[in-house]
Amino acid sequence: MVDVIVIGAGVSGCAIARQLSRYELSVCVLEKCEDVCEGTSKANSAIVHAGFDADEGSLMAKLNVRGNEMMDDLSRDLDIPFKRNGSMVVCIHKEELDGLKTLYERGVKNGVKGLKLLSREEALEMEPNLSENVEGALFAPTGGIICPFELTIAMAENANVNGVEFRFNTRVEDIKKGEDGLWHLRTNNGEYTARYVVNAAGVYADKIHNMVSADKMHIIERRGDYCLLDKQVGGYVSHTIFPQPTKYGKGVLVTPTVHGNLLVGPTAIDIENKEGTATTAAGIDELTAKASENVRNLPMRNVITSFAGLRAHLEKHEFVIEEVKDAPCFIDVAGIESPGLSASPAIGEMVGDMLKEKMNLKEKENWIGTRKGITRTEGLSVEEMNALIKENPAYGTIVCRCESITEGEILDAIHRPLGARSLDGVKRRTRAGMGRCQAGFCSPRTMEILNRELGLSYEEITKSGGRSNLVIERTKGEV
Repeated sequence: MVDVIVIGAGVSGCAIARQLSRYELSVCVLEKCEDVCEGTSKANSAIVHAGFDADEGSLMAKLNVRGNEMMDDLSRDLDIPFKRNGSMVVCIHKEELDGLKTLYERGVKNGVKGLKLLSREEALEMEPNLSENVEGALFAPTGGIICPFELTIAMAENANVNGVEFRFNTRVEDIKKGEDGLWHLRTNNGEYTARYVVNAAGVYADKIHNMVSADKMHIIERRGDYCLLDKQVGGYVSHTIFPQPTKYGKGVLVTPTVHGNLLVGPTAIDIENKEGTATTAAGIDELTAKASENVRNLPMRNVITSFAGLRAHLEKHEFVIEEVKDAPCFIDVAGIESPGLSASPAIGEMVGDMLKEKMNLKEKENWIGTRKGITRTEGLSVEEMNALIKENPAYGTIVCRCESITEGEILDAIHRPLGARSLDGVKRRTRAGMGRCQAGFCSPRTMEILNRELGLSYEEITKSGGRSNLVIERTKGEV
C-alpha cells in the first residue's frame, strides 16, 4: 500500500513523480513498458513552445507559458541540454497575414514575452532558407529545443533518488474502490493499493479513466510522422520554423535539434490504434511536401531515419487535469498533446499542488533537487579526454562510431538510477545508435556490454522490452 500511484512513466507522469518526491509520502509509478519515455514522450517534435498558439485563458496556454518559464532552471538543475533558439511562424500568403496578428495578440494575452511581427525582409534575413513566397512571420524568442528523452529520464531519476518507486512491465488491468476507501489496482504484475491515483497514461488515459467513471472519455490517437536528418545539414535552419496552425495542430515544422540534427514533421493523421506508430510512404510524402512550402530546397536526401508518434487528442483540444467527479481521490491528467512536453514541469507542479492541499502534505527537509547527467565525451579537449580515460579506461573505447559514444557512457547509462536494460534504453540515454548507421555497427557491442554488466543472456536482450528480442536462439554450441 502506498499513498499515491501514478499510472504512466511518460514526461507528465515523471514530472508529477518528481514533484511529489518533495513531500513526506510514498509514491509508486506503474508503467506498462520496460522503461520510462516509451510512448508519446519518445516521439515528438522535441521543442519547447513559447505559448502563443493555445486559446487565451485555457489550461493549455497557462501551463505552456509556465512550463516554458521553468525550463531554464530545470535544465540546469537536472543537467539536460536545452536551448532557446527561438521560433518563427511563417506566412506564405499575403491574404493570411492577419492570422499572424491574431497569433501575436493571443500570445501577448497569454503572457508570452518578446513576440515580434517580422516583415518578409526581416524573416529572410534571419532565415535565408525560408520559402521565396514568405510574406511575413511571427518571431518568438522564448521558443526552445530540448531532448525529450533526457528530460523524461532526468525527472524520473531524480524522483527515484528521492524515494519514488518505479514498477516497469506493469500494465493496469482493473481499478476498483474498496470498502476500505482505498483504490485497488489489478495489474499483470500483482495488485497495488493506494489512497490516491493519478492517471497519466497518455493515449491509454481514456481506458484507465473509464475503469472508474461513468462519465466516459474518448481519446483520439493522432499519429505524427517525422523524418530525422543527418548532422551534416543540422544548421539548415537555426530557428524552429512553423507554418500557420490549423485545426489539426501546429503543422509540419522544420527545426534543429539540441544534438545537431534537423527534424521535419509531424503529420496529423487520426487513427484507431493505440500502438499504431508505423510510418507510411503517404505520411512521409505529405510531411515533405508541407515542410517544403515554408523552407526551400529541404535536403531530404540526408534523412537517416523516419519514425512516428501518437498524440492523445481530445475533441475539445484541452488538457484535463482534475479530480474525477464520481471517483474521489482519482486525478486525471489526460489529453496531454502538444504543448504537453513544454508544459510538463508545470503539469507536475499543478498536480503536486493539488495533492499537497488535499493530503495536507509536508515538504521533506532533505529533498534533492539536482541530478548529474551522464558524463559526455563530446566536445572535451584532448587534455580533458586523456584525464577521463586515465580515471576510467572505458572512456577510451568507442562503441558507437557515428555519435562517438564510449563504453564509459554506456556503463554509466546502465548503472545509474533506473538504468538502461535494453538497446533503446541505452540509445535514449547516450545516443548510441542514433547516428547515420542507426545502430548497425554498435548494436552487437552494446549487447555484449548488457550481457556482461546485467547477466542477461543474448536471447534475453531486447531492443525495447516485450518481445523485441534480437537473438531468438543459438545455432551453434558454445565454443
